[in-house]
Amino acid sequence: MPPVRIRPEALDELAEAWLWYEGQREGLGDEFRSCVDVAMAEIAREPLMWPRVRGDVRRRMTRRFPYAVLYLAEDDHIEVLAVFHSSRSPMEWKLRVR
Repeated sequence: MPPVRIRPEALDELAEAWLWYEGQREGLGDEFRSCVDVAMAEIAREPLMWPRVRGDVRRRMTRRFPYAVLYLAEDDHIEVLAVFHSSRSPMEWKLRVR
């Protein structure tokens, strides 16, 4: 499996979402993080399985939570661009694509 690299912006989004869910109910942030971890593990196993949403950017939706993991499947690694709530404007993550 190729290594998964997470951009700092995606790490910030993940931390922000964890804090929000944890503030809703103790332990819910951990449940959210677990769903994201599962999504990233599935991406690492089958990086080309998930649909392209813009150019080479692919999207894997998480289960149970309305978040998408947006990533590039490079030859030698997976690059996570965003951990993105589905109600946010996609222009925010599109600006991250070079």
